[in-house]
Amino acid sequence: MSLGLLLRLGIGLLVLAFFAYRFYGVLVRGAYGAETWARLAISGLIIGSVYAVIALGYTLVYGILFMINFAHGEVMMIGAFAGYFVLEAFAASGFSARQPVLAIIITFLAGMTVSMLVGISLERIAYRPLRGAPRLVPLISAIGASIFLQNAAQLMFGSMRRTYSNPPALERNVGWVLEVAGKPVSITYTGVLTFAFSVVLMVGLYLLVQRTRLGRAMRAVAENKEAAALMGVDVDRVIANTFAISGVLAGAAGVMWGLHNGIIYHYVGFIPGLKAFTAAVLGGIGNIPGAMLGGIVLGIAESLTPAVLDMPFQLKDVLAFAVLVLVLIFRPTGILGEVLAEEKV
Repeated sequence: MSLGLLLRLGIGLLVLAFFAYRFYGVLVRGAYGAETWARLAISGLIIGSVYAVIALGYTLVYGILFMINFAHGEVMMIGAFAGYFVLEAFAASGFSARQPVLAIIITFLAGMTVSMLVGISLERIAYRPLRGAPRLVPLISAIGASIFLQNAAQLMFGSMRRTYSNPPALERNVGWVLEVAGKPVSITYTGVLTFAFSVVLMVGLYLLVQRTRLGRAMRAVAENKEAAALMGVDVDRVIANTFAISGVLAGAAGVMWGLHNGIIYHYVGFIPGLKAFTAAVLGGIGNIPGAMLGGIVLGIAESLTPAVLDMPFQLKDVLAFAVLVLVLIFRPTGILGEVLAEEKV
C-alpha cells in the first residue's frame, strides 16, 4: 500500500471520526427533533434536484468539449429573469389567477427559450472561435462570459432583488402538512413542482442521449470529433445543439428557483452554478446519471450537515464546497466515475 493511499485513508478516518463525534453530541443533547430532520431532508431534496438540473448542463458540455462552462449559472439567471417578467405581465393582467396552469407552462417555456438562445450565443461568440486553442483559453473565456452576463443583467434589470409573482394556486410556503413525531411538517406545492419537473427533465435528457439520433451524434462527437465528422456528423451543429439543451436545462432551473425561493437578482446564478459544478464533480463529470446523483446528494448534504455537525446554518455554503475538496482528495473521478473518451484520458 502506497504512502499516498495510507495518508488519504488516515485523513478519511479522521474526518469520519469527527463527523461521528459531532453527530453523537447532537443526538445526546436532543438538539433537533424528528420533525426538524424531516424538514431539512425535504429541503435538501428539493434544492438538490435544482442543482442536479444545472449540473446536467455542465456535464453535457464537458462531455462534448472537455471544458467547464462557468457561465452556466448566469444562463440560469437570465432564464429566471425571463420567467419573472412573464409572471409580472400575467399578474398585472389577471391571467395567472384565471389560468394558473397555463401561466406556469408559458413561464417555463419563456425561461427555457431565452436561456437556450443565450447558450447558443455563448457557444457561437465566446467558445467556437477558441475551439482549437489550449484548454485554459476557453476556461478564461467562460469566466469572462460569466462576468459579462452578470454586469449586463445588472445594467438591464437593476441591482435590486425582485420577488416572483407566483400564481395564487402556487403560493410559496403553502402546501400539504404531514405529522412527524406529532409535529407538523410542510411539503410545499412549489417544492413538489420543482422536484417532479426536475425528475422529468433528468429522465428526458437521459432518454434523449441514449435513444435518439441526436443523442447518438452527441456521444459520437464526445468520443472522437474527427471520426464523427468523417462518418457524416455535423460537429458544429451537434455542439450548438448541446449548448441549446444545456441552456434549456438552465432556464428551467432558473424558473424553478424563482418559483420556490422567490428572490432573484443579477448575482443569483453564481453560487448555485458553483454548487452545481460541485455536484457534477461529486457524481462524476461527464456522467449524466452521476450529475443527477451528485446534485441530490449535495443538496441533502448541504441541508443536513450543519445540523449533524452542530454548526451555524450560515456555514452551509462552506460545507458544500468542503464536499468538493473531500471528493477531489478521496475520489477525484466522482461517485459513479467520469465518462471520458480514450483520447481525453
